[in-house]
Amino acid sequence: MSIVGTRPEAIKMAPVILEFQRHSGRFEHLLVSTAQHREMLDQVFAAFKIAPDLDLDLMRPNQSLTDFASRSLETLGRVFSENTPDMVLVQGDTTTVMTATLAAFFQRICVGHVEAGLRTFDRHNPFPEEANRRIVSATADLHFAPTERSRANLLREGLPPESVHLTGNTIVDALGLMPVNGPFDDPALRAVPMKGRRVIMVTAHRRENHGPPLRGICHALRALAETFADIEIVYPVHLNPNVRKVVAEILGDARQIHLIEPIAYADLLRLMARSFLILTDSGGIQEEAPSFHKPVLILRETTERPEVVEVGAGRLVGTDPARIVAEASRLMCDCDQYAQMSNCPNPFGDGTAAQQIVEIVGRVLPQSKTLARP
Repeated sequence: MSIVGTRPEAIKMAPVILEFQRHSGRFEHLLVSTAQHREMLDQVFAAFKIAPDLDLDLMRPNQSLTDFASRSLETLGRVFSENTPDMVLVQGDTTTVMTATLAAFFQRICVGHVEAGLRTFDRHNPFPEEANRRIVSATADLHFAPTERSRANLLREGLPPESVHLTGNTIVDALGLMPVNGPFDDPALRAVPMKGRRVIMVTAHRRENHGPPLRGICHALRALAETFADIEIVYPVHLNPNVRKVVAEILGDARQIHLIEPIAYADLLRLMARSFLILTDSGGIQEEAPSFHKPVLILRETTERPEVVEVGAGRLVGTDPARIVAEASRLMCDCDQYAQMSNCPNPFGDGTAAQQIVEIVGRVLPQSKTLARP
């Protein structure tokens, strides 16, 4: 049973789900959605032509972490009791991932964690993801690490070496499944004048950036638009009202800045492919940008994906407006700096992560009751 709740989880689990479907004679696989992010999640299911077997519909307007976590833990516990899976797979570090892992652990069900071992070593940043993934690592049975660094993090924490598997990141698999050529599907994107323009794609929505940090990001975007006459900034705005209110207030009337609704995954990849530069606080986009050879400025103080920075494909710039403007301007004006960042290798694997994960599950599954239910 695979559990997803948010758009990034669904994107990164889609290749694994499709790989299980290829081996339907060997595995009985169920996909369960908590719908932690309803609208954005449904877009991904449509893009990859998959559908949940169980949709728990747990999202509520303006829900708190406590409300969602308690509702998710109780509901998933009931789902596991009724369906008795031999193994539960989770991906990443969301509240859905944490509660699914705990609910399975409480029933002694084997848990496999896709994208295991990411760390910032600051449990408040990102919040609550850093704490979530540490809880998952402490209770999961199988750990699918996307990079050697992630594997090393888990081994340092004392996990049995035989439980930690270096697979690469499934995001590389996902990119290979999606077409990025051709026109945009979204009319709002088709309306953006891109010919002869340098496009800057922006995503900013993380909980720790709500309030003054997001305001700083928005002021930086406004300054860039006022400085460079040849750019178009495209910002698909997250549905969270704490994000939308600030963005509309500061950028609603800004020239060359296009505030659009969240876009389907295929269009997001097309936008990335057509962009000159990417500014983001998203974890997934830090992983996707190197595949498109696009420099990425990370709008955070820390990252659990330091490989992007180490290979030179990304830079941590935080949320201070002056620093964001300075780093973006450097890339806009310095061709050598731009070429250096855009030609870095992809540190996240060769696109075979899903195949490796399913193969490992196939080897371990007959032993899962021994692993988790002594």
